[in-house]
Amino acid sequence: MAAIVLTRNMQLAKHHGSGIVGVVCLRSYSAAAAPPDPDAPRPLKTTNLAAMKRGTGGRSSFSGIVATVFGATGFVGRYVCNKLGKSGSQMILPYRGDDSDAIRLKVCGDLGQVLFHFYHLDDPRSIREAVKHSNVVINLVGRDYETKNFRFKDVNVNGAARLASICRESGVERFIHLSALNAEANPKPHYISGGSQWLKTKYEGELMVRDAFPNATIIRPADIYGSEDRFLRYYAHIWRRQFRSMPLWYKGERTVKQPVYVSDVAQAIVNAAKDPDTAGRIYQAVGPKRYQLSELVDWFHRLMRKDQKGWGYQRYDMRWDPTFKLKVKFTNLICPGAPIGGLHLDRVEREAVTDKVLPGVPTLEDLGVQLTNMEDQVPWELRPYRAALYYDAELGEFETPSPPKTIAPRDEMRLFA
Repeated sequence: MAAIVLTRNMQLAKHHGSGIVGVVCLRSYSAAAAPPDPDAPRPLKTTNLAAMKRGTGGRSSFSGIVATVFGATGFVGRYVCNKLGKSGSQMILPYRGDDSDAIRLKVCGDLGQVLFHFYHLDDPRSIREAVKHSNVVINLVGRDYETKNFRFKDVNVNGAARLASICRESGVERFIHLSALNAEANPKPHYISGGSQWLKTKYEGELMVRDAFPNATIIRPADIYGSEDRFLRYYAHIWRRQFRSMPLWYKGERTVKQPVYVSDVAQAIVNAAKDPDTAGRIYQAVGPKRYQLSELVDWFHRLMRKDQKGWGYQRYDMRWDPTFKLKVKFTNLICPGAPIGGLHLDRVEREAVTDKVLPGVPTLEDLGVQLTNMEDQVPWELRPYRAALYYDAELGEFETPSPPKTIAPRDEMRLFA
């Protein structure tokens, strides 16, 4: 029953004359019209996740991005997940095989922000389950070498096309695909006939992704270096050398590389996911400087002190050493699942390919990334491989190696004249 309370306005009205009309204010309280509870949840005005941003932008915030990261357990994937978690994004991380490979990524985000989902690249149903709640999907799945279960075409072409097609059917807003810098339809052969099949299938995968998801963002990285990479550690591995010497195509003097730091690539992927203007565009992920491969490899060995007296380090032209090719084939034969030191024929073929940066195509700097110089990062990355590691560096027993020489455009033209 409603309780009627006369306010002080009634008492004031009694003091006025008879010609004055008094105003009576009544306030009614009932169970049906109770005052709103300040602790009750507010009704949602929209179901758009981007409108539900909360917090100041840290790990305990929600940025509005729900991202499914395929290939999260890989080299680049770990960096991408860390940067997504730092900005307060929710992540769904599909994995195959043992879950212990993926569970370490749980700490990338706050409590409840990182979820895992078992999937297989040939199972559309598991892929659909992994992307149905996401507004951003990032494809980092790649196969550096072929195995009996997955060929280059299975991963780089068919798998990428299947992911893009299912994402479009599921209403995913953004699809970001990681390709390769030198991908082309008919790569020029150097060491093996037919050229690199990895680069060829990467190009075919780009076409399939654009056909299935026209607004996909494609990022083409050069050789990526960083912790646990397949570039620095590939040349640092003892199996890559041949009797304490390094075989390279034309001694590495006709190959130009522009490596990029993995953290820069990961930051570019996160920036692309946040910027809707990047939809449907292609970006080249290259470092700030270009080097001859011979200069880079020599510098790596100076950092590892493998060029000191007694090691006998030198480079030579692999074209005149048939035993090295037999060694690579033998490695693939005895280690079909994971070649020793990452040494396989297609990888050796890609060493000889010069990085081609197309004019007019945007780079990482257009995504707001401040590029890292190799001279600032590589010495730290190669420190575990240094000979006489436990010598006190402050004694000054070893000189600081001079950085590699960069190559100017006019010198690059002279190389290929």
